[in-house]
Amino acid sequence: MKYYLIAGEPSGDLHGANLIEGLKKADPAAEFRFWGGDRMAAAGGAENLRKHYRETSFFGIVQVLKNLRTIRRQMRECQEDVAAWRPDVLVAVDYPGFNMKMARWAKEHGIRVFYYIAPKVWAWREWRVKAIREYVDRLFVIFPFERDYFPRHGIRPVFEGNPLVDAIEARRPSLPSPAEFRRKHALDDRPIVALVAGSRRGEIRDNLPLMVRLAGRFPEYQFVVTGVPWLERALYDRYLTGSGIRCVCDQTYETIAAAEAAVVTSGTATLETALLGTPEVVVYRTLWFQVKLQPYVLKVPWVSLVNLNLGREAVAEIIQSDLSIERAERELRAILPGGSGRARMLADLAELRAVIGGPGASERFARRMVGELRDDTKQ
Repeated sequence: MKYYLIAGEPSGDLHGANLIEGLKKADPAAEFRFWGGDRMAAAGGAENLRKHYRETSFFGIVQVLKNLRTIRRQMRECQEDVAAWRPDVLVAVDYPGFNMKMARWAKEHGIRVFYYIAPKVWAWREWRVKAIREYVDRLFVIFPFERDYFPRHGIRPVFEGNPLVDAIEARRPSLPSPAEFRRKHALDDRPIVALVAGSRRGEIRDNLPLMVRLAGRFPEYQFVVTGVPWLERALYDRYLTGSGIRCVCDQTYETIAAAEAAVVTSGTATLETALLGTPEVVVYRTLWFQVKLQPYVLKVPWVSLVNLNLGREAVAEIIQSDLSIERAERELRAILPGGSGRARMLADLAELRAVIGGPGASERFARRMVGELRDDTKQ
């Protein structure tokens, strides 16, 4: 069968690649065409990559508005390519701003639509639920609590675990010990605290200066920033110069695994840190009016995926317009070795790993997709 996948950012590229590997096992005759990145190209063939996410990733309202003409042109390109290739199914991987429009177009043109990694409608933009009902043939969800949420809105989702577990377990055997990590990056002997400040310029700008101030209160630890390769090093140096804090690029899992604890911005990184077994504090700085509007805009009581999946505040969330360094210091000390909250958090993280499910999710999702398509051809 023919599978057309669309992913528009690094995380989608990772999960799309793992899904392609699973689809190849479940359907040895599978043919692929996709928008994605290097990982998907490695899994599905570089000749099948039609557009790299470096050309399609526009984050934030300002970037989207500035690039509206480009986005519309890319949408037309994608539609024309899908129509010409005539796939058995369009697999939308996350990336809802683009993919929900593609789902509608595909449905209107008689192309079956699978949505892999559901839009976070349970947090905001709940109006998208209606569009999912209308334009998506099967929704594949990766968080346990989504199994209860979507049926309440007339959608029967498929849950087979979380593909992040696959990505982490694939890397775990090669992750260095703390001593090896320190040696590799010429660090001193002090234990490490990871600073996961985000993957976008705005997140770095808003959160890293506050993290640097926090690090100054822990001279007995060395703080290491997890840099991302698609942002220039000068962006980090602007805030780290003179602080003594190191930035290690493209070694996020390695840094978190080597750390005694982590300070993490909201997002997928909160779940990745938890699945690696590292205690964490979640901090996120935003505009004051967004903090005030949060109870009215967000449909969920927490922002971190750890708390959402456990159904309680297992990790502290400090979401403020002016980050309280005192509170952040208190919460971080509590989860460091010898801290009053460390044992409880380690137990919570073990529970989370059990709730999320074991490895093999990507292959299980792939088998379900292939099974659905084969059932349709029999009808």
